Amino acid sequence: MQKRVVITGMGIVSPLGVGVKHNWKRLLSCDSGIVNIADMDLKDIPVTIAGRVPWGENEGEFDINKVLPLKDQKKNDKFIVYGMGAGIEAIEDSGFIPETQEDQERYGVLMGSGIGGLQTIYDSSLAFNEMGMRCVSPFFIPSVLINLISGNLSIRFGLKGPNEACVSACSTGAHAIGEAYEIIKRGDADVMLAGSAEAAINVLGLGGFARMRALTSDFNDAPQKASRPWDKNRSGFVMGEGAGALVLEDLEHALKRGAKIYAEVVGYGVSADAYHITTPSGEGAERAMKMALKKALQNGVKPEDIDYINAHGTSTPAGDVGEALAVKNVFGELTKNISMSSTKSSIGHLLGAAGSVEAVFTTMSIVDQICPATLNLEDPEDELKDMDLVPLKPKKRNIKAAMSNSFGFGGTNATLVLKKYE
Repeated sequence: MQKRVVITGMGIVSPLGVGVKHNWKRLLSCDSGIVNIADMDLKDIPVTIAGRVPWGENEGEFDINKVLPLKDQKKNDKFIVYGMGAGIEAIEDSGFIPETQEDQERYGVLMGSGIGGLQTIYDSSLAFNEMGMRCVSPFFIPSVLINLISGNLSIRFGLKGPNEACVSACSTGAHAIGEAYEIIKRGDADVMLAGSAEAAINVLGLGGFARMRALTSDFNDAPQKASRPWDKNRSGFVMGEGAGALVLEDLEHALKRGAKIYAEVVGYGVSADAYHITTPSGEGAERAMKMALKKALQNGVKPEDIDYINAHGTSTPAGDVGEALAVKNVFGELTKNISMSSTKSSIGHLLGAAGSVEAVFTTMSIVDQICPATLNLEDPEDELKDMDLVPLKPKKRNIKAAMSNSFGFGGTNATLVLKKYE
């Protein structure tokens, strides 16, 4: 009998704040987490906006003291801290912390990042260059390694099952969730904590993407208007930071312990464009979606059951249209029945963390039967005006199943299909 995999816990850290309930409420209120970052020493970088996680001790703000004791805070780059914050929330939300040796050995972690500890690498390089080796922290290496999100969470909760990391640019989060899904399906674990984190909002990260002309600088005076997927006035993405995490669980295991179930994972597709490092081909995205739909069909979900797509939708001139046309090619006449939106319009592009945060939003869209809005979509591209891109405000509708797309540099693609648990 084929194993079924369900979602029993979720956690999120994003520019909208901390916590799934807090994020979802703000998302449906059409709030934006994109802010002015001119308080940073940006030197000659032309971009002065980003989706930055709000820090503080108030509700919805990120309080590092709730994640790590003071003695450990400087030992970890911010991306690890964000990943731990989301992971801790997801595990606690699931209500299952393994205590027996058997349970610990059947519970794994697969958390990734697209870039990793960029700020720590930058700071340590400057320190080494200016003052030598003695000024480099002995914790430098473990504070930047991408697998240390998984490592720290496994130590924190005694999770002795598969312990891995995923690194595939902006597809990282979706790949981590998809691979964790496959681990459970093949019987190597009963429970997996999966997701990703990113914290690259610094002069090196911003400068690098700005040199590629990937970031928009047209809305520095109006940050909340800057991320505008599919709109004719879009001019690049807005960099964001944060983390998302899901607890995936074998259905039988979840039912046995009486877990609450948010949704079921039914499909996962992967592909490579094999075309260009940064420019998507569209064809690769189509194959990822088709693969995910083929697997979903084996779990009783047909293409016509897809009611909502949480798009990759970064707000780049080429990428947005390419993805939308790929959706049209995959679904054909069924496209007219699908609502598709980009939550990056609210939080920016979280790079390696995007897929996991968007998987949380996709899950919540199924739970509450509502599609989040695409903010700032005031004048869609002409060839997309026949699509329901959920402009400006959320849309209530029946959602039996939903898809989440993630595409990354190097031509790497991932698609997840989730369905309402029945």
